[in-house]
Amino acid sequence: MDVGIFLEIRQRMQSGLLIIRELKTASWPVDITVMPSSVEIKSGKDGKTIKLPPEVRIVPSSCRGLQYVPGDGLHVRLLVQAGLNTKLVSTVSDSLKSKKSCTFYCQSCGEIVINDRVFLRVLSLPSENWNDLVEEWCCHPNPFNSSMFCPQNEDCFLGHSYFLVNSGSVSTASESETLHSETRSGSNGPALNSKANIVICKRCKTLLGETMSSGVTKYYFTELLVQSSEDSFNMIPRSHFIQNVVAQCLLELATTRSTFRFSIQGVDGTVYILMWLLNSDTLLVESLGSLASSNVFTLFDHGMSLDWRFSEIKNTIKVLYHSCIKSRNKDLVAAWENDTGVHPLTFPSKTCLELLLLLSQSNASLPPSLRWMNSFQCILPRTSHNDNSASCCLTVYTRPAVETAQKPSSGQLS
Repeated sequence: MDVGIFLEIRQRMQSGLLIIRELKTASWPVDITVMPSSVEIKSGKDGKTIKLPPEVRIVPSSCRGLQYVPGDGLHVRLLVQAGLNTKLVSTVSDSLKSKKSCTFYCQSCGEIVINDRVFLRVLSLPSENWNDLVEEWCCHPNPFNSSMFCPQNEDCFLGHSYFLVNSGSVSTASESETLHSETRSGSNGPALNSKANIVICKRCKTLLGETMSSGVTKYYFTELLVQSSEDSFNMIPRSHFIQNVVAQCLLELATTRSTFRFSIQGVDGTVYILMWLLNSDTLLVESLGSLASSNVFTLFDHGMSLDWRFSEIKNTIKVLYHSCIKSRNKDLVAAWENDTGVHPLTFPSKTCLELLLLLSQSNASLPPSLRWMNSFQCILPRTSHNDNSASCCLTVYTRPAVETAQKPSSGQLS
């Protein structure tokens, strides 16, 4: 009997949707017993008991809305008590501390990019529209109109998707090549009016950032891993790292600026993805059973041996998204570009495509009925990590590219 469970939990609401998957292979009738810490499925002489993670407790008496959905399995809604103290993958903005020696590595291959560096000041850059605010509040011409923030020799300035260091103060292990097109000025970083030099990894040739004419080097969070100089390099799967960096960027902007819509664009200004953050209190529990050996995508690494008797819990955020490659959703992209409520996030083009691929692959791992919501398509990327620590990931609802722009019917979709 091939059976797996899928449990989506809203922590603040203490509610959950439980799906018993792949019941079509069972011999009917099927007896299902929901207990506080496990789910038991019996079909004839066959029986399986799937244990829930210790952080999850189901209230069996709250089960309601029992429904069998072809292609999915058995759906039931219930009350769930759950909590998870997550340990996120360490990113540049989290790990950088003033007066602490740290080493920057290429996240893709582990090559040292900035070795054993101590910054006396680690400061956050102002919001992208700070110049506009000066215009509104000053009764005289804006004295900062033609200036940009430039870190000094011992400074490191943090943006939302990048950080800035003084080019002359850092001994790097990277190479530079001329970028043969002008970088479009935008609100996600200092405006560039001239050609810049791209900074690539010496070993794997991954784009790490760019050197600006002002003597400032800009590195992207998605490309570098920073650790204490006393520690050795700890390799993290690329897909897992990208999910964490993007999720933390969205959460930070939503918390500090109440911004919930984002434009993911490449360094040349090309928009790849539009995202709309819904919530950040979703927990996912899944036990795949024999599905792990099938052709469907899963929330776990391919080839990982999973025990159907146990399930794992992951912390996620949930967003809407639209693919914008190959000129898709052009009208919506234009509308969002002119909307002050949309925040742009810039990453290397290759990283944008990697993120888009993760979203599309993860969609196939969901029960079919959860892949769509109010004409939005849903995905749930993998969240667990080799060190068994949970981390934040993206739970995404996306619309098909052929549809026209349409706002959700309410402010909350879940």
